[in-house]
Amino acid sequence: MRDEADLATSFAVDEHSPAPQARLLAPGRNCWRIEHARRLAFLVDGEEYFSAVRSALAKAQHSIFILGWDIDSRMLLVPSGANDGYPEPLCDFLNALVAERRGLRVYVLSWDYAMLYALEREWLPLYKFDWQTHRRLSFRLDDHHPVGASHHQKVVVIDDTVAFVAGFDLTRCRWDTSRHESGDPLRVDAAGKRYGPFHDVGVVVEGDCARALSDLARDRWRRATGRMPRRKMRAAQHDVWPDDVAPILTDVEVAISRTDPPEGNRAAVTEIRQLHLDAIAAARRYMYAENQYFTSRTISAALAQRLVADAGPDIAIVSPHTQSGWLEASTMGVLRARIHRDLKHADQHARYRLYCPALPWLGKDDGCLNVHSKVLIIDDELLTVGSANLSDRSMSLDTECNLVIEAGSDARVRRGIMSLRDRLLSEHLGCSPERVHDAMRMHTSLHKVIELLDRDDGAHLVAIDPDLDPMVDAVTPDHGVIDPEQPLDPDLIMADVIAAPEHRSNAKARLAGLLAIVIALAAMALAWRFTPLGQKLDFDVLVQYADWIQQQPFAPVVVALAYVVGAFLVVPLVLLVAATAVVFGPALGMLYSMIGALISGSIIYSVGRRLGRDAVRRLAGRRLNDLSRRLSRRGLLAIVLVRIVPVAPFSMINVVAGASHIGWRDFLLGTAVGLAPMIVLTSMFVDRAVAALQHPSVQTFALLGGTAALIVAVAWFVRRKLDRSALPAGTPATDKIA
Repeated sequence: MRDEADLATSFAVDEHSPAPQARLLAPGRNCWRIEHARRLAFLVDGEEYFSAVRSALAKAQHSIFILGWDIDSRMLLVPSGANDGYPEPLCDFLNALVAERRGLRVYVLSWDYAMLYALEREWLPLYKFDWQTHRRLSFRLDDHHPVGASHHQKVVVIDDTVAFVAGFDLTRCRWDTSRHESGDPLRVDAAGKRYGPFHDVGVVVEGDCARALSDLARDRWRRATGRMPRRKMRAAQHDVWPDDVAPILTDVEVAISRTDPPEGNRAAVTEIRQLHLDAIAAARRYMYAENQYFTSRTISAALAQRLVADAGPDIAIVSPHTQSGWLEASTMGVLRARIHRDLKHADQHARYRLYCPALPWLGKDDGCLNVHSKVLIIDDELLTVGSANLSDRSMSLDTECNLVIEAGSDARVRRGIMSLRDRLLSEHLGCSPERVHDAMRMHTSLHKVIELLDRDDGAHLVAIDPDLDPMVDAVTPDHGVIDPEQPLDPDLIMADVIAAPEHRSNAKARLAGLLAIVIALAAMALAWRFTPLGQKLDFDVLVQYADWIQQQPFAPVVVALAYVVGAFLVVPLVLLVAATAVVFGPALGMLYSMIGALISGSIIYSVGRRLGRDAVRRLAGRRLNDLSRRLSRRGLLAIVLVRIVPVAPFSMINVVAGASHIGWRDFLLGTAVGLAPMIVLTSMFVDRAVAALQHPSVQTFALLGGTAALIVAVAWFVRRKLDRSALPAGTPATDKIA
């Protein structure tokens, strides 16, 4: 990396850059604080970022804070070997540091819902990070956020002196080089499994800005745990800046911008949303964004306003070709396609493009580079890097943290912003940063520059036009369900199920849970029919294999074991029910599903009963403990309700019910009654889906859609009956589930 002096000589101020304008950053409006940084550097892709993080961590003397959406104890920050005398895996590395240095405390905070992603994430991180490590290494799962929200800040602070803010989590499948080479042997997870190329961006700062980020991390720890970490009065006297990282800027003002959902009497913090709106309104020449998601209606509305105007900036959004996995593609991917369609309609002057970075070794069907970065650059004047996606939940609901620099009249800062712009574009276009810089000086249009530098024989940017399949679009819920702006209230959700008609919300809200199930199963059918999945796995062969299993005498035992294993792995129950219906047909599938659910539920219930409520609270978090209190007060009725309305996964309900000491009779009867509608409806739907897959035609898919409509109608009728009979007339809504 070149230092600031090199940049000063190699980059002249772009004559096409707009003249300095009024300052955009305003604390209390679009940022929290503006603080001085002695040094600042950008870190592009995992090789740079993770090695810099490890280098700084190795110098820690008194405190380390790590905030993340996901953190994996087994992760290798430097897969090729750090060779610094400490263990390579993250947890062992941190543990060795605190064991060696008596004054060092390490605080690691991860989103508490990580356990619900057991198939994708490390199992029992609390056990690995907290129970097996030194007492001065503290790990907690952060449950201090509204239902439906997540802790999404990615911040690392060392000795209150150096801090990292990024889109990176310290977890699996994030490391890669900027070359994104085919078959890189270092691009493997802890189990040795290869993963695809991955792109992300971070920033490291030193000085007062890092100390302010320490304030943020300490407050987050206090809100999550109830304890405020102690702080040394004097700043660290030693150099914590990572080795081999040359600063891009020195002595620069850096803003910290946040998203923080409402809590008690405290209003929501939406600085990042306001920052994006202000930046979009101020853009004159170009807006360049890299982002994992592009689903925010708030942001798209602001962009549309600029696109319909006679004069405005070029807008280039760099995003993955497809979202990760067909289910995410059928949700967040559909939302992005809808927004893209609306922006294309508003783009009367050809100023908007949605790009994905293509790599020469990726085949046409393999998609593009996995873009996970969260970067926004406006006119060489403003740059923000951090954790916030271009989604409504990142703008309003999740906790997020971005760093922002603004050039104003400082040409040094403008050169620093241009340096990251040029580096990112050069990586995606397979050329040098100098070529990008020269092209940007010669042309006013960002899209023209991309066209001139683009080539087919190397890395290049591909303008994409995401398809919006009418069938998938028709069954995918609105943005408010998939990408919410407001917290979800489980009390209101449960009350809505049994409320009197005049207190219920509209039909879409009442049926959201059922629609999610129907959509997931419909997406499975569509994925099989219209994606390579159906070509790789011959359906007739699978049906024959299912018939063979059905004929075996041990089949019921296999089903029961599958449900038990699935319960411990937190596999969604609806998927197990669907698989059972595929193998055994609707009638026998319903019977086996109910038996499997009751057996697996009883085992997990017994685990919760043995653990007790205190242990469950520590493992599962405050909200599930709140649910425990509600279950213990209402017994049978509460169990029926939480089975019908999935306020938490099946296994979580079971362990909480056991810890609540609900009686066996109430638990089993409530489970059977509450699950019966889901099992029956799912089995019916799967039976029709199998028929459509075996004999695909307009008629079979129409029948499948008719079955789905019938399921919705029946479910609506059942819930209306429950509304009228569950509670006496006139019962106040606020008391119905207390």
